Amino acid sequence: MKVSSERFARIISTLFVPPSFTIILFALFAFTLETGSLQKIITILTAFIFGFSAQIILFVIFRKRGRIADLDASVKEERTTPFVISTGFYIIGLIILINFNVHIFSIAFWFCYISNTLVTIFINKHWKISAHAMGAAGPLAAAVYVFGPIAFIFSLIVFLVGWSRIQLKAHNFAQVLAGILLGFISTYLQIYFIVKWFN
Repeated sequence: MKVSSERFARIISTLFVPPSFTIILFALFAFTLETGSLQKIITILTAFIFGFSAQIILFVIFRKRGRIADLDASVKEERTTPFVISTGFYIIGLIILINFNVHIFSIAFWFCYISNTLVTIFINKHWKISAHAMGAAGPLAAAVYVFGPIAFIFSLIVFLVGWSRIQLKAHNFAQVLAGILLGFISTYLQIYFIVKWFN
């Protein structure tokens, strides 16, 4: 059965929502960075509960109540409240990660979810930057910082996500490119300085 480009774009956009990258990368961090069993469990559970499940449930609730018009959250004004609530979930997660003394890389990257979401809220008031693109590029930056240039092989996923958002007419090229650049650069720099200052 032939899959149309629009259908393929929808599959990519749905599979690779920002929370998907959260659970994938933090699970990877848990098994490669953490030496203690408790820290492994806390890292994965925090990512699953506050970075994945809570975010998905929040979107579903807003969608069912009609507070988000469509799957792409096309109306930028409708994004602000979910972003603010998401930030609250991320703050709770950060407190947990710090209290259980997980690896500084995990703490630094988790902090980026808070700061990047706040930046997105501000930009979103004036322009609909692609949160999908940011949500893909940020984890790529974290992976590159932790594992080195080999992680750039995952750039293909970032570009696929960006393409899908343009194909679905959820964003234009500039909004996607801005999301990729801001997500990658801001995340990489924040992790670099947090690790440098607090490690």
